[in-house]
Order: sequence, then C-alpha cells, then structure tokens
Amino acid sequence: MSQHRKGIASYGAWIPRLRMSRAAIADAHAWAMPGLKAQGKGERALCNWDEDAITLAVAAARDCLHGNGRARPASLTLASTTAPFADLLNAAIVASALDLPAATACNDAGGSLRSGLSALAQALESSAEGDALVVAADRRSAKPASVQEFQFGAGAAALQVGSDAAIATYLGRESITNLFVDHFRASGEKHDYFWEERWIRDEGVSRAVPAATRKLLAKLGKAAADVQWFGLAGAPGGSDKLVAKALGIAPERLLPDFAGTVGDCGTAHAPLQLIHALELAKPGDLIIVAAFGQGCEVLAFEMGEGTHKPAMGLAKAIAARIPETAYLKMASFEGEIDLDWGMRAETDVKAALTQHYRSSDQINAFVGGRCTACNTVQFPRLPNCVSCGASDSQTPFSLADQGGQIATWSADWLQFYLAPPLYVGLVQFDVGARLLMEIVEVGSGGLDVGTRLSMQFRVKARDRKRHYSRYFWKAAPVR
Repeated sequence: MSQHRKGIASYGAWIPRLRMSRAAIADAHAWAMPGLKAQGKGERALCNWDEDAITLAVAAARDCLHGNGRARPASLTLASTTAPFADLLNAAIVASALDLPAATACNDAGGSLRSGLSALAQALESSAEGDALVVAADRRSAKPASVQEFQFGAGAAALQVGSDAAIATYLGRESITNLFVDHFRASGEKHDYFWEERWIRDEGVSRAVPAATRKLLAKLGKAAADVQWFGLAGAPGGSDKLVAKALGIAPERLLPDFAGTVGDCGTAHAPLQLIHALELAKPGDLIIVAAFGQGCEVLAFEMGEGTHKPAMGLAKAIAARIPETAYLKMASFEGEIDLDWGMRAETDVKAALTQHYRSSDQINAFVGGRCTACNTVQFPRLPNCVSCGASDSQTPFSLADQGGQIATWSADWLQFYLAPPLYVGLVQFDVGARLLMEIVEVGSGGLDVGTRLSMQFRVKARDRKRHYSRYFWKAAPVR
C-alpha cells in the first residue's frame, strides 16, 4: 500500500459535442493529396467557435465538483498548451466561472503535453492544506492537410484530489526529463512542427516510457502482471502497444486512445485515460498512466472502494455527439479561413474591463439574485425586485446549475454570427427566473417550446483587434 494519504476524490470530463468526420476532411483535400484517404476513418472532436481551453476546463471542472460532497478546493491548476492568454492567468477565469472564493490559489501549467499528469502529481504530493482541483484542457490546432488535422481532437479532464480520498489512492510517480524534441511550437505560432514518427517511437518513447515504468513498479514492489490498466498519451499511434509488449503488460489491459472517436486531446489525454480507468476499475486494481514529452511522466494509483457519479462523466461525454461533415465550417472555426461576413461583422466588441470587474460574479459565475421579501429569482441583480419592488433585497443566487426550458425561440440569419443561424430564446428557469439567452448546439433535432436546457460557459465575443475574449453563459439542449 501507499505511504501517501492523498488520492482522487472526484473526477469530471468534457468532450466538445461536435464530431468532425475524418472522411469529410480527406474528401476536402483529395484534389491535392489523395493519399490522405487512408486517414479518413472515424471522427474527431471539433470545438465550436465559442469553445476554447478555458470553456472546456470549466465544463470538466463543473462535472468534477458536481455533488462530490467535498469542501471547495483550496487551489486550482489549469494545465494546457493551448490556453488563450499568454500573459493573463487563465486559471483565474476558470475559478471565477466556478464561483470559487478569492482565496483559491490559482496556477497555469503548460509547456509540454505531459503537464496535465505533472500538475496532478504535484497536487498529490503537495503538503498544502485542503483539496486541490487539477484541470487539463486543450483545443489543438493543426495545419490543413496535415496528418495532425486528422489526429488532433479536444477535451478536458478535471480531478479533485485530497487526503482521505476514497476513489483511488496515489501510489507514486517516476519522471524522466531529457531534451528529446519530437515536436514543438514556437511562441506566437499556431501550428506544431513534428519530426518523423518512427524515430519518435524507436528513440524516444520506447526508451523513456518502459524505463520509467519499470523503475516505478520496482519502487512499489509490483510486477507488470499486477497492472490491470495501462495508458500512454503524447506518443505516436501504436506506441502504447509497443511499450506494453516491452513491459510484459497484456494488450487487453491497455486503456483506449480515443483515436477513432475523439482524437488526441493534448495535456488532457492522459488524465482522460485515467478517468476511463476510474469509471471501470474494481477496488484493488493497479492503474498506471504515462505521458510522453521531453521524457515522460508515469503515475500509479490503486483503485479504492469509493464512488463518484459526475453529472456527465467521460463515457457519456463521448456519446453526446453532434455529427459534422462540413469541412469549411471546421476551417472557419479553427481560423484557417477568414470569411467575408459583411458589414454587420465590423462592429467593435471592445470589452469594458472596469464594468466586467464590478459585475464579475454575474458575468463569469452567472450569479443572479433572490429577493428576501418575496423569494423571486432574477437575473441580473437590480436595486429593486422585479416582482414586489422591494429595494436592496437581493441575495446572490447562482443560475449556472439550474435547469430550464425554452419558452420562446427564434433563428436569426441576418445578424452576424460565426455559426449561423443565431438561436436566441426566452429561457424559463425552474426556479422562476426568465432570461433571453443565446442557444447553442441545437443540432439536427432542432428546438421546440419546452425543450430542456442546461447552462454552458462559452466565449461570448472575440475582440479581434485587441485579441481579447469575453465569456458568458449560454443555453444548450439537454442530451
């Protein structure tokens, strides 16, 4: 058993609901590169225009915190190689959306695809008081017609860790760090540059990962035969099988790589594999998860007796898909083409940062008010109650986790919107509040009065002149 008392207390996952057909990507490039047809199997997760690493992280973290019965985390770390801001604390936006206290210690981690596992290990080994929330999220971009355009995906994983956590006990880790450059992306550049896959597998993955895993197993007094679940992320396809063979781990004990359904999720990939194991493992199972990147990070866990049922979880997040076959839509969302949206798109969307700060709980955390005189819930909070007129009677009331349904709706093709049509509707919350909201992820099923809705934290507008994104909450049909 472990000498560490810390472990995993709860977990959550989020995968963008749009799933791009790889066959459609191959068809779009067939005129120039017919050989890409071989890559056109399955699908990959595709972020909508209003999704990024921050919105994915918020969704996964909400899934993790939902009904876990734990105290609010004392710290939050966001691991990402595609965080939208280079000099602004991305984790602070996530914490604000989660309505965490100002005393929550926030930190950004990145620089390598292994940073998700590294941040998790650091939280588990920290002597700081209180639970820690570790979120890994990436929205990976690839150059059109590259192999990576087919392989890359998007997703987020969140894990709350702390003492006396019953889901899985942390046993330890082994790290190897070397300057093995398998790929890189320079500051300010959009796309990664990759070296040859066979060399990466033979000289990088096959040397570092088995060596680190053997050393970890030896420290734990375990053998390869004791491993029930093994996952490897950040390496070329098929590397997990080669590593498992080298270690003597049976192929049926490999965790899925999500290649055919989601794609490579960057820093989130290894934590998502860990969550997959947590959803299926039995008490006592030994779980080993590794992430390759300038060496490797290998973590070991022992499954405990505890349980946690997130609102979504990984399996449901993968299943809640909306098929997409329009390659030009994908190219537009990824910023690879710049459409002429006409004069309606020329409106300046500069954010008033002063007002944003003053109303941050309402804007970021979707906190409205409940009247102490008549109990009416409203958004936004106003000096007077909209029902009884009482003044200064509002107490904070969050709408982020409140359900609702469509009272009225319309689809607007005239107003500028990056994913037309723009769906807007009057949302009737179950707690009584009514609010005109943007509705996303409508899909082929369409909308109707009475359609059930859940709230999602999304990009509200992108200021392309000053490169600042404003966030707010939108409604999405429950799937």
